[in-house]
Amino acid sequence: MASTSTPLTLPVLPLDGEVVLPGMVVPLDLSDSEVRAAVEAAQAAARTTPGKPRVLLVPRIDGTYANTGVLGTVEQVGRLADGDPGALIRGRSRVRIGAGTTGPGAALWVEGTRVDETVPEPLPGHLAELVKEYKALATAWLRKRGAWQVVDRVQAIDDVSALADNSGYSPFLTTDQKVELLETTDPVARLKLATQQLRDHLAEQDVAETIAKDVQEGVDKQQREFLLRRQLEAVRKELRELNGEAGKDSAEESDDYRARVEAADLPEKVREAALKEVDKLERSSDQSPEGSWIRTWLDTVLEMPWNERTEDAYDIRGAQAVLDAEHSGLEDVKERITEYLAVRKRRDDRGLGVVGGRRGGAVLALVGPPGVGKTSLGESVAHAMGRKFVRVALGGVRDEAEIRGHRRTYVGALPGRVVRAIKEAGSMNPVVLLDEIDKVGSDFRGDPAAALLEVLDPAQNHTFRDHYLEVELDLSDVVFLATANVLEAIPEALADRMEIVRLDGYTEDEKVVIARDHLLPRQLERAGLDKDEVTIDEGALRKLAGEYTREAGVRTLERSVARLLRKVAAQHELGERKLPFTVRDEDLRDLIGRPHHVPESAQDPAERRTSVPGVATGLAVTGAGGDVLFVEASLADPETGAAGLTLTGQLGDVMKESAQIALSFLRSHGAELELPVADLKDRGVHIHFPAGAVPKDGPSAGITMTTALASLLSGRLARTDVAMTGEVSLTGRVLPIGGVKQKLLAAHRAGVTTVIIPKRNEPDLDDVPAEVLDKLDVHAVTDVRQVLELALAPATAGVTPEVPVAA
Repeated sequence: MASTSTPLTLPVLPLDGEVVLPGMVVPLDLSDSEVRAAVEAAQAAARTTPGKPRVLLVPRIDGTYANTGVLGTVEQVGRLADGDPGALIRGRSRVRIGAGTTGPGAALWVEGTRVDETVPEPLPGHLAELVKEYKALATAWLRKRGAWQVVDRVQAIDDVSALADNSGYSPFLTTDQKVELLETTDPVARLKLATQQLRDHLAEQDVAETIAKDVQEGVDKQQREFLLRRQLEAVRKELRELNGEAGKDSAEESDDYRARVEAADLPEKVREAALKEVDKLERSSDQSPEGSWIRTWLDTVLEMPWNERTEDAYDIRGAQAVLDAEHSGLEDVKERITEYLAVRKRRDDRGLGVVGGRRGGAVLALVGPPGVGKTSLGESVAHAMGRKFVRVALGGVRDEAEIRGHRRTYVGALPGRVVRAIKEAGSMNPVVLLDEIDKVGSDFRGDPAAALLEVLDPAQNHTFRDHYLEVELDLSDVVFLATANVLEAIPEALADRMEIVRLDGYTEDEKVVIARDHLLPRQLERAGLDKDEVTIDEGALRKLAGEYTREAGVRTLERSVARLLRKVAAQHELGERKLPFTVRDEDLRDLIGRPHHVPESAQDPAERRTSVPGVATGLAVTGAGGDVLFVEASLADPETGAAGLTLTGQLGDVMKESAQIALSFLRSHGAELELPVADLKDRGVHIHFPAGAVPKDGPSAGITMTTALASLLSGRLARTDVAMTGEVSLTGRVLPIGGVKQKLLAAHRAGVTTVIIPKRNEPDLDDVPAEVLDKLDVHAVTDVRQVLELALAPATAGVTPEVPVAA
């Protein structure tokens, strides 16, 4: 333990911001008045006492003196290195400061007591270890500073108190830390404190050196990479000049892409993604395949019309006029487009352009037979709305990546067809025609129809994400028009996302108008003829539509018109015909041959299909629209034919069941209907549907098969002018079916004048054009008995009287 000794009277030498510990030798500037006064007072007192002048070195922190000072002796008075007067003072021992007193000179004198800091010998084991640790830490620190001459001096100190006070020379200690060392009078505690301070400093120094090393390594790597890249650029430049090549190097190219991205009008998230790719491009080498992937991706992103939109033409009457001028008929579609434009106009007037991130796009599915104008209607819709038009052919697409795009890691990766359509259109709100959506297939590469679910869903297509772009694309303002021939071929989930608009075909009058106003002018131009050189009168066009072609659309009609004009042009070039020339209906046979579709009612009675019992006329719907379907029935010879029912004509399960139902009904109600049903017991019944190569299915031929069998059993002929459609039940009820409009249009084309339909299908007659209904005698029935009464000729008639063909 430290102990006290004899009191001392000493002049005070204040140290502002400095601390001197015992054993330290410090020079002090005598130009300071307080320092000079203390030294002069000490010199005056030394004249009367032996020994060197003594002063009390006391730290003064913010005007406050410390409680402990250091007894110092003035070793020498002279001049400092800069020429100013100074004194060299050596610290001797700690002094605990007491009360003030008087003394010679202008200095402040105080009384103090010397602190005894002796440590008993030999040192205890733990203290010896502490001394060893301090010396090791001090040696490590001095070696880092290169102070090798001081290392030996420190190693030579054995006194615990002197060793602790030696840390006063450490420049990293703060004034407060040095004051703490000064006021710690216990040598052991002071050495522990000095050791801890030195240990903390070395730890901080190690961290700082590690950080500095990492920073330096990063700087060196950047400098080395910069130097190597400059050298590489110089080598490439020399090679290009040597080979006579020109072009940008990779650095210039990446700088060019960065400038293009920053100058482009891109959405914020797209811009961030593009800049990240530019950073990757700058880091990649020319030999890396990633560079070409990134460049292709950036070109695609920069070519996309992210903020380009065309203004919709809100002239509703003008749009309606455009649709009427370019397409005859198709009132359902025209009304839907007019409604869409009217709603868009009202939303725009009220500032409702974007609601919840979604715009007011539309998804329509145009379903109908070939040749009715579904594809060309899409272009007319775009024209009427003032939008860009782009067509996407989906027929035969089997790869899901065709819709959603390929991942960029694949060789030859491309965005999906939807993204390519947007890029091709050059705007974010075009009219996109998805042609032949019912012809989309699926295999091991995925299901494209499933990939279309997000594209055609108005609730989620505002955030469509293509696998190639991997950024969100807003499709909510796009008008999607999908075309299909058969609605049943479209997956149910996909059809549910679209508004279905049916195009059931044209009437004969509409075909004549289309041929006169659209087909004929186009084919005249293709044949190199002027409109004044060749004209086709309405009678010839009507005959072409009615007897030379029999279809729901007008594609075959256009081919017939083209063939007719080519024939006239060839005859004129051969000198066989002079122009101008008007084609009349009587000229058609000489020009393009005999008609192919003569109505049954217009044929000779002996040549009609219904000229024998057991044949009835039905109506059906195929992929090409409505069509007339004949059903033939016969009874086998009881001696040669086996009993039972035989069905031919590629019939589906539903149609086979309908035949069983018809046969069962006649067996159970034969007596009521006055039919010889006994013939059905032992004789085989054969029902055949001509055009045996064409698959057929559905329940709507039920009453037709019943009529054919009834005609066969009764010997009464089926009327030539009557066609029918409807499902039959075991009790003889006539049940509703679908496709009434298409079937009535087919009956009208075939020259049928009387049609039998189920009573519950009467509301469907509202969709049938008025000119067709005017020429058809439509009977809505509820029971098979009514059908037989209307369809079978009287038993006394023998044959059906000839009925004039409907115009």
